[in-house]
Amino acid sequence: MRVKCVLCDYITNIDDELPVAKRLRNRPIHTYMCESCQERITKRTEERIATGSFKLYRDKKVEDDW
Repeated sequence: MRVKCVLCDYITNIDDELPVAKRLRNRPIHTYMCESCQERITKRTEERIATGSFKLYRDKKVEDDW
């Protein structure tokens, strides 16, 4: 399967039987990111976390007052 990285537009072939290929085929909203872009984002995120000013915004579980 030919896939294209959403960040750097690098085109590569991946095996049709890989879970990533099946995910892309069955759920078109999912996107592919090449290994170099994924490593770069991971590295920069870890650097931002290390600064101490990084905030991860996730949905808070709202507890009812009942």
